[in-house]
Amino acid sequence: MNICLIEDEISIAKLLMYDLKNAGYNVVHYANGMDAKFGINTQKFDVFLVDWMIPQISGIELVKMIRHFKSDAIILMVTAKDDESDVLEAFEAGVDDYIRKPFSPRELLARVNAHLRKHQSSESKILSYHDVECNLLTRELFVKNVAVSCTKKEFDLMAYLLSNVNIVLTRDDILNELWNFDYDGDTRIVDVHIFKLRTKLEFSSLSIESKRGVGYVLQVKK
Repeated sequence: MNICLIEDEISIAKLLMYDLKNAGYNVVHYANGMDAKFGINTQKFDVFLVDWMIPQISGIELVKMIRHFKSDAIILMVTAKDDESDVLEAFEAGVDDYIRKPFSPRELLARVNAHLRKHQSSESKILSYHDVECNLLTRELFVKNVAVSCTKKEFDLMAYLLSNVNIVLTRDDILNELWNFDYDGDTRIVDVHIFKLRTKLEFSSLSIESKRGVGYVLQVKK
C-alpha cells in the first residue's frame, strides 16, 4: 500500500514516516502544496494523510483535488484546526477521517489500518433495488441503467441504504457506518450527503425519506 504524507512540520513527518514504514507501508512525503499537487497527479496512492495548514496550496484544496480525480482514495485530515466548522468543511470536501493535533501516532496508524481493512473487505457483488444499482467491485452507481457520478462517501451511503431498504437508519447509524468512529460534531454532515443523493435519485422510482426525529429510509416513491 502506498501512502502520501502531506505535512510541513518535519519532526511530525519523520515520526509518521518511521511508524508507517515499520508497519509495511510505502510512504512518500511532501512538505508543501505545490509538490504534493504534482505527486497527486503523477503517482498512485491508496491513502492520503493531509495537513490542512501547509504552504502554497492548503490541505483542504488538495483534498478537493484528490477527491475529484481519485474518488476511491482514503483521505485522513491531520490538523491543529479543531473548530466544528472546520470538521464539517473537511468532511464536505471529502475526507474519510479527521485527526486533531496533537495526536498519538499509534492511533493514526490504527485508523489507517481500519480504513484499509474496511476498503479491502468490500465483496465483488451488486447491490440493487428497483432501478438503482451499486456495483461494489467497480464502485459505480447506476440509476435506470445510467452511470451517475458520485463521491466515495456518496457511494458508500447509497450502498448502505441499499443494504437496508425500508429500514429507518438513524444519523448515528450512518455516522458509525461511514465514518467508522465516534463522531462528536454536527450531524448535519449526514444531511448534506443525503441531500446530494436525493438529487441523483430525482428520476428514480426510489426516494430517501426523512423520518422526523429518527433518521432516513430508502423506499419506493409513493
